[in-house]
Amino acid sequence: MNDDHMVQGPPVTDKRAVVLAIIALLLCLVAVLGNGFITTVLGREWLLRRTLLPCDKLLVSLAASRFCLQWVVLCKNIYILLHPAVFPYSPVLLFLAFQWDFLNAVTLWLSTWLSVFYCVKIATFTHPVFLWLKRKLSGLVPWMLLSSVWFSSLSTILFFIGNQRIYQNYLRNSLPPWNVTGNSIRRSYEKFYLFPLKMVTWTVPTAFFLICMALLITSLGRHMKNSLLTISGFQEPSAQAHIKALLALISFAIFFISYFLSLVLSATCVLPSRALRFWVWQAVIYLCAAVHPVVLIFSNARLRAVLVRYCSSRCGASC
Repeated sequence: MNDDHMVQGPPVTDKRAVVLAIIALLLCLVAVLGNGFITTVLGREWLLRRTLLPCDKLLVSLAASRFCLQWVVLCKNIYILLHPAVFPYSPVLLFLAFQWDFLNAVTLWLSTWLSVFYCVKIATFTHPVFLWLKRKLSGLVPWMLLSSVWFSSLSTILFFIGNQRIYQNYLRNSLPPWNVTGNSIRRSYEKFYLFPLKMVTWTVPTAFFLICMALLITSLGRHMKNSLLTISGFQEPSAQAHIKALLALISFAIFFISYFLSLVLSATCVLPSRALRFWVWQAVIYLCAAVHPVVLIFSNARLRAVLVRYCSSRCGASC
């Protein structure tokens, strides 16, 4: 890359930042393995049997989008770590940003549709509209997948237009990236075009997700409370199942909220990539990203059985 694409500034020399970056990258690899396992198992079943449960279609699509997103994030962070003074709208980062924007939007929408599916199928509300959705929801899953791609493509094109205009303005004016005029133009465009667009794009699916999660957790909590009023309490299989489902949903909500907050922080640019705080936040986010696929695997009977068989076969082969 030419020096014209570089922003003046010292490289990352803080050993703590380097250690945190390595930890974040290792956690990213764990997330890649977890989502790759889900994608492989459910995707293989989908290809062989030509069918899959509607919930698993959403789950495998979400895992596949996360799998690809983690690789893009891995490449982006390695590039930033190796080139800490790189201009944020250089051709390499523009290419990675295009993939990052699309996969982020797909992940948000698929997570939202999965929460909608869980809410409609599991919650025990008796409103006529809710009961109608419960009957029709399985047939709507293909439209959920298509709408996720369509909404994500639309927002990604709008993001790309904004990023490309900033980069073209930078090339047209031949201003160094640290120039005051160039920075003011870029920041005003980010503030008045990219940031509002990102907030609208990310907030809409997040609002739907939070509403569905609140309804579902409320319904499960109410049902679990009624189950615990009996003498057997926690020994009832239904109560244990509801507790496991409730814990899985809470972990899903925590991961989604942390993921949304990480997107907002990245859009506000309050944590520069050369700051130690940036890599602390990255390590926390990747910890959530690494833990959640494990929770999904152990909360899904099919995935858990495949993992147990695989571990047993490996242990048998080593013995």
